[in-house]
Amino acid sequence: MDDGQGRFAASVLPHLDAAYNLARWLVRDAHDAQDVVQDALVRALRHFDGFRGGDPRPWLLAIVRNAAFAWLGSRRSGEVNFADHEHELDAVLAFDAPPSDPESLAIRRAERQEIDAAIAALPIAFREAVVLRELEELSYRDIARITDVPIGTVMSRLSRARHLLAAALRPEAARNLA
Repeated sequence: MDDGQGRFAASVLPHLDAAYNLARWLVRDAHDAQDVVQDALVRALRHFDGFRGGDPRPWLLAIVRNAAFAWLGSRRSGEVNFADHEHELDAVLAFDAPPSDPESLAIRRAERQEIDAAIAALPIAFREAVVLRELEELSYRDIARITDVPIGTVMSRLSRARHLLAAALRPEAARNLA
């Protein structure tokens, strides 16, 4: 492995989970997300000499985003199911009940599926913003760079997405916000 490939592997490969997570939420299919990430990695390797340092995660996620939108644009597929990935919302759904309690596990799984469905139902720009901010924990500045929009647009999309999520998850609470 030459030095460039070694630097690529050391810089980019630690962020494969984030790349896959974003791709899966954008294309809404686990297998297609793998294809998108593979395409993005090929693009990233090809253009790695243009990477000027800094945090490689937003750089890679921007490439994944572009690959996902290229994939969506070329296929114009309808809604597809995405696999249930239990680990992604565990931090969001923290409960005091021990994991061995079957009732608590069933409740957590149902709530996680409800949240996944609500996120999946968001328009793609809002879904993308929520995934990058809440699941990948990126800064507004990094999200703005990845999506190529002003920070104010990122903030607006997040606000609107959160309102839509609240309406989907707790319709009575959303009515009180309006």
